[in-house]
Amino acid sequence: MMKRRNFLQLTGSSLAALGMSHLDIINQGNHYAKVLAKNAPRKLALLVGITEYPTKHKRITSELRGCVNDVRMQQELLIHRFGFDPENIVALHSEQKQAKFQPTRNNILFYFEKHLIEKAEPGSVVVFHFSGHGSQLLDPEPIANCSNEELTFTNLNSSLVVLDDSRNNLAPDIMGRTLFLLRLELQRKTKNVIMVLDCCYSGGGTRGNTIIRSASSDIPAKEEINYQEDLMRKLGIDKNQLYKLRCQGNTGIVVASAKGHQLAGDYPFETDFNAGAFTYLLTQYLWQKTNTIANTILEIQNLFRQGISRQTPIIDGDKNKPFYFIDNPSFISTDGIITKIEGKNISLWLGGIDYQNLPSIQNQATFAIVDSQQQTLAKLKLISRKGLVAKAQIVENYANTSIKSGMFIQEVSRIIPANLKLNIGLGPSLTKDIGDAREKISKINRMEAIPAQADTLYSKKVEYILGRMTKENRKKQTNREDLPDIDTIGLFSESLEFIPGSFGKQGESIADAISRLKPKLISFLAMHLLKQTLNVNSSKLDVEASISLLEQPNTIIAKAQTQTSRAKGNQTQINETYSRVLPLNKLFQIEIKNNTDENLYVIVILIDVTGKPYLVYPYQNTIKSKTLQIKPNEPPLIVGNPGQIELKAVEKGSAEALIVTSRSELKNAAKMLQQLVRETRGGGRGEANNPIDISRGEPVAVIDDLLDDLSGSRGGSNQPREVKAENIATLSMSFEVG
Repeated sequence: MMKRRNFLQLTGSSLAALGMSHLDIINQGNHYAKVLAKNAPRKLALLVGITEYPTKHKRITSELRGCVNDVRMQQELLIHRFGFDPENIVALHSEQKQAKFQPTRNNILFYFEKHLIEKAEPGSVVVFHFSGHGSQLLDPEPIANCSNEELTFTNLNSSLVVLDDSRNNLAPDIMGRTLFLLRLELQRKTKNVIMVLDCCYSGGGTRGNTIIRSASSDIPAKEEINYQEDLMRKLGIDKNQLYKLRCQGNTGIVVASAKGHQLAGDYPFETDFNAGAFTYLLTQYLWQKTNTIANTILEIQNLFRQGISRQTPIIDGDKNKPFYFIDNPSFISTDGIITKIEGKNISLWLGGIDYQNLPSIQNQATFAIVDSQQQTLAKLKLISRKGLVAKAQIVENYANTSIKSGMFIQEVSRIIPANLKLNIGLGPSLTKDIGDAREKISKINRMEAIPAQADTLYSKKVEYILGRMTKENRKKQTNREDLPDIDTIGLFSESLEFIPGSFGKQGESIADAISRLKPKLISFLAMHLLKQTLNVNSSKLDVEASISLLEQPNTIIAKAQTQTSRAKGNQTQINETYSRVLPLNKLFQIEIKNNTDENLYVIVILIDVTGKPYLVYPYQNTIKSKTLQIKPNEPPLIVGNPGQIELKAVEKGSAEALIVTSRSELKNAAKMLQQLVRETRGGGRGEANNPIDISRGEPVAVIDDLLDDLSGSRGGSNQPREVKAENIATLSMSFEVG
């Protein structure tokens, strides 16, 4: 079978991007994007997204849900963050009414030639984005792989599955070789070509609550082979020359959402909002930061470690170029823009919101309209939201600012929902036990059990899936060690990756399994609640945190800092990246810096590879608000000092550190933490390798008290809590142990 690397070499340096028609694009771009566009090379984009394929399409095992959303995300990003003129973006997607904007094979190739190739000029930036199913077609004339060793051949060529249905068992897909030839034509005009492919070429169907963007293999239609031959004649090259050109290296860029053997997920970020896992993370990151392609993809790989999907985005081409070839664009970090004004109602696009915070961006959440210096001009309050589209009304307007489409917005406060629940999917593998499992899970406070539907998907977004390890589920585990035994009961992620440490013994009853898993589920709920406060992009507190080895304190493994910290320097600075790999059995430390001019209060929690949370600061037996305090203008707080508490990772996998800092004294949380310390430490100082395990107490009560402190309310879990960006900073650092 053809490896992914060969596909990347074949497609070269185009970018596959999905988009919408001119009628769908906002007519009034923001002021900063217009300034950026002046005196700049022409920027052209062709965006393609296919959510609904023909129902009779024999090669499609499951309909997608998020590809048109990918198009919209890319469209808004290119216009408002990278200065693309809406008139220079063509979008073809499956919800288009007009036939000429349907993502058929002929339309895609027509606009590639007429909109991208013919309009490109020297220095132009050209973007091609594709979201939809991928496949592999039998290649009638396979080309040798590029290698310094003996040449090998492959009879499969990766392809993009278009809207057209197969005819006479021949697929109308656009093959990788075709994209490579089109890229060669583009390179006669410009070298600034980037292709983003959010699809995959293995798997298919569903994985838990995630739909896989892949169709079965087939034979290419003759029109595809003829089209390739026409392109080669136009370029004046033969098969041997094509091989040489392919192996010379690329001047453009290909960004693929997953390796060839991995699955690209169509992910349910909310119950009614799907998107490409990769496209969402990419666009959200680029709303907040500017970076090189290599560093951007590295950061997205780190985000995937948090559990969305076990896929690894890869790059072919010059990784050190700025993303979309726009060097140091003059934009500020932002959570979104104003898209339309209708009387008192204002429409918003929330492209910069972290997916983990979406449940808390609801009615009564507030945003500031800011200028290029991040000064607040007015304040908005949300009245509704669906996906990334929201409605708001002005609640304050300073100096009677004229509100216009395209203005940037930044989060001021969010609303932690009352009784936010942890949704647990019940996998079909539970068979006759599903009813009992539903009853027992629903008796756990703030848990909801959701059975799978006929197509194995779920009616709501689920955080975890309870199921049996079957032979089929075992085959779906990617590069995992120590797989649980067949017919054991445990927890899976949404994409059916097993949760380490959650599976019991063979023959265990469903009642015993849920009883055993209850402490873990409660801990997962506590972390789900706590992560609603994550706000590295919106916090107004100047805070930094980093992880390093105790023996190499100057070598940073992972780092997090608020946008406030970055804003002190160059707003368009290229951000540093770190390995995010922590060696096994090595002592490490967490350093926290308070760069404000006031006292802050801090709590640090580590989440190990099994998802188990540990309280590592404060570590004293007697806890008062003062012991949580870090003062300004003093050396950083070091968590992991020998003689206090020693931190060491002893199991391979993905882990995370959460640092909560606040202006408030955390009085209620301190009392509950003190109680937990006594319960888990027996009243004495803990052993060096035994951090406080909050899952042995009542972690939800701890988080409830913490949320009360952070919001300044005392309503408890029965009332929503408003958490303000000016009062807290919650940072996350994910890393790999191994």
